[in-house]
Amino acid sequence: MLTTGSPCLEIAGLVKDVGPIPTLDGRMKRVLAGVDLTANAGEITVILGVNGAGKTTTLECAQGLSRRTGGTVRLLGEDPERAGAELRARVGIMLQEGGLPPSARPVALLRHVAGMYADPAPVEALVGRLGIDEFAGTSIRRLSGGQKQRVALAAALVGRPDVVFLDEPSAGLDPQSRQLVVGLLEELRSDGLGIILTTHLLDDAERLADVVHILDRGRVVASGSVAELLAGRHDAARRLTLRTEPGLPLAEAFAAERRRPSVTEGPAGHYTVDGELTSGDLLAVASWLHAKGILPHRLELGRQNLEDVFLTIAAESAEEAASAREGHAAEETA
Repeated sequence: MLTTGSPCLEIAGLVKDVGPIPTLDGRMKRVLAGVDLTANAGEITVILGVNGAGKTTTLECAQGLSRRTGGTVRLLGEDPERAGAELRARVGIMLQEGGLPPSARPVALLRHVAGMYADPAPVEALVGRLGIDEFAGTSIRRLSGGQKQRVALAAALVGRPDVVFLDEPSAGLDPQSRQLVVGLLEELRSDGLGIILTTHLLDDAERLADVVHILDRGRVVASGSVAELLAGRHDAARRLTLRTEPGLPLAEAFAAERRRPSVTEGPAGHYTVDGELTSGDLLAVASWLHAKGILPHRLELGRQNLEDVFLTIAAESAEEAASAREGHAAEETA
């Protein structure tokens, strides 16, 4: 096992092209355009990005499953494209689609996989920890998506890896199963395992991540702990959330202020107030509700979260991409 805090994955200038694409005169499509990131043992590193940002391709190159076009990758100190059996035995991989044989039964499959390692984890312990014993007699093809995810996670962990790659490990899981998986990952981090994962569930990412890398159009556009990412955004102001009856003119609560925050109602009765808020704004809302005889179901003032930062970065990127397309179109017209 690596020393906690030491690098288990180092990526520098990673480039990946696919193609050719005939409509672009044979030019290759660049999926990754210079990815730089590091993941450490004893930490959970989360890679975020919208669909098509390059998350899965980055993991495939990091694992040696896909050949890179340029850049360097060091997995446990070695180039994964030249990995031998010794390195492979130290790496656990959970693919997004699972890759499980459909006719196999979960426990028999896990015992088979465990037999490939010199010192595997106890299969029965993993089966019980992830609740696989509840459907042990069912073939893989008949399992739900969430059940397949649990089996795939167990298969990735049964070899006692030093580093594990998890592509959307919570996809399809019910809330109880998600808690099982999150709890297990926290335990494995404490044991010194290096965990690298992608997820679309940003509340899981915020809870688990020691380091977050946000990918956009094949590049890392932001990196750091959740606290660092929030602190680094000047627009990550405080947010007031309110749940009460729908259709209220809540903006009236701030009518007397020169600096009026933004008030929106998403789902009916779910309000958000954004801006440079203070405890005085909280008092203004509470007083306004009291004057109308309304007792809210929920009222909270806090910092914006990782999802807010991620969505803001995604929106900024979309605007930049649209602007670039318009500029390119203008050049072609000229």
